[in-house]
Amino acid sequence: PLCTLCCCGMLNRTLAVAFMVSLAFAIVVGNVVTLTVFVQTRQSRTPQGYLKSLAIADMMVGVVVVPFSVFTEISLMVTSAPPLWYQGGTSASFSDMESPWQPCMLIGPVFAGCTFVSISTIFLMTLERSVAILWPLHKDVLVTRRRTLLLILLSWAASFLLALAPLIFSSNFTLEYNDCSRMCNYAPLLFGGRLPPDANILLLFPAFDFTLLGGTLAVNIVSFTSIRRYTQKRKLLSEGSLSDGGGGGGCSHRPSFSDIKAAKTIGILTFAFTASFSPIAVFVLGNVVGYTWCNFSFLAFWILTGNSCCNVIIYSVRDHRFRKGVTLLFQREQSPPHGEKT
Repeated sequence: PLCTLCCCGMLNRTLAVAFMVSLAFAIVVGNVVTLTVFVQTRQSRTPQGYLKSLAIADMMVGVVVVPFSVFTEISLMVTSAPPLWYQGGTSASFSDMESPWQPCMLIGPVFAGCTFVSISTIFLMTLERSVAILWPLHKDVLVTRRRTLLLILLSWAASFLLALAPLIFSSNFTLEYNDCSRMCNYAPLLFGGRLPPDANILLLFPAFDFTLLGGTLAVNIVSFTSIRRYTQKRKLLSEGSLSDGGGGGGCSHRPSFSDIKAAKTIGILTFAFTASFSPIAVFVLGNVVGYTWCNFSFLAFWILTGNSCCNVIIYSVRDHRFRKGVTLLFQREQSPPHGEKT
């Protein structure tokens, strides 16, 4: 296998494996806590709480994608020869029955699909919070559990369909364990050392993500503009009440403090995903043009993978309902000594 900056030599490989194991542990533990709070506390069973199904996609990255990279790296360290399936898809056709099954044919679409689920769920979160801010009196009518669950199912189906698009619409792509990124990636089948004519189909991935990110940014701008307007109005009303004692007429149409805080949290979440996905978009664009950027690809893919851990911190730890749910969860386990207090 190729000797890269991250994995050249036994020490670098050991550090890389330790990083992968630590990241997988953090992703799984954080998202398991999130899902446990959702299942065991009724306060989280709201349309906003259902959108935390994003934790399922994040946990799949920590349970399936990262452990496979750990297994492969340890196999390369322990054995003198790589596994039989290692990069086996680049030289064998899909109809070759004697070639070993390529695990990356499963791992790669899972990682890509979970990435698309993340951005589509962030977009849905933004829409849900914008409704709560722009039309607070109609929030419960417009955003229902049934509609939210339907949109979640559609986003998952569309995300994984898009993840399989290079295999469905082209026969010039396969999936392999990449020497540079140290995970399963799409790889074009070269013809005489040249990229296939439909290599730009991979641009669907960054196009989809940046389209949703652009829509999310636009909705956030509208929401924050409304928040600023309501804040200014509340300040003017409070100043006016000192002189005439009235003027509270439009206050009932203001969004609640929790809605405003949730909108700010989703804004941070959008920024974090944009920052983590942008290196991948640059890498894919360069890859389609013909550049390899080996060391950069390792950083790009693992920064995006680390976002599965950051999501828990951003959209859950900042959420007061989540914190309350975690408190109730641990209090339930420590409830026996409750009667000793006077």
